[in-house]
Amino acid sequence: MHDGDARRPSPDDRPGGPATGAAAAEGRRWFAAAARAVARHPSLWPTAARQALRLAAPGWWRRRPFLPLPDPAYLRFRLQTAYGGAGEGPPAAEDLVTWLRWCRALRRLPAGG
Repeated sequence: MHDGDARRPSPDDRPGGPATGAAAAEGRRWFAAAARAVARHPSLWPTAARQALRLAAPGWWRRRPFLPLPDPAYLRFRLQTAYGGAGEGPPAAEDLVTWLRWCRALRRLPAGG
């Protein structure tokens, strides 16, 4: 499996906390692949940080794993709208780069235009 094929675990695999077992390993592989994909694009780093904080579940700093992760229900919804199905078809790491480019471009549009 190369970086572009790495997949994110289903939000159902980590209800209320970090995933365990195979789902945790898959999540770590996806995170590593996504981090490498974004690392190759330094111009996207500020956008990635901004989006991570924007999508983080409220009060993320009070709950383990103390990372700004999105709410699992929201993530499932976003995966359903992007990929169809039950929201269990996780994105390729390169899809994250494409999405971050879109976020950056959207931010540069004039307001009220």
